[in-house]
Amino acid sequence: MTEYIQVVTTLEKREDAEKIAKVLVEKRLAGCVQIVGPVNSTYWWKGKVETAQEWLCIIKSEKDLYQRLEKAIREVHPYEVPEILAFSVVAGSKDYLEWFSRELQAF
Repeated sequence: MTEYIQVVTTLEKREDAEKIAKVLVEKRLAGCVQIVGPVNSTYWWKGKVETAQEWLCIIKSEKDLYQRLEKAIREVHPYEVPEILAFSVVAGSKDYLEWFSRELQAF
């Protein structure tokens, strides 16, 4: 049975978010990538609290593709330590999940 995931990553520039989205979809590692933003992020970095505007990528994929998907993100992500988090999809529209699974398998 196919296990679905949603992966998120954030980037400083919209152009970088668009580049990651295109790479992941073209490599058929993601059925869909949504770009949201800008969002405000507050976090610790190198001993101090930072605040930044970022663009959030929401990536739809399958659990079996996670390692390849993470590798592809790291290859083009400009951050020294990129946020790459995966969440299990516990339920979803059957038609939607089947559609993007077909797109992932089309290579």
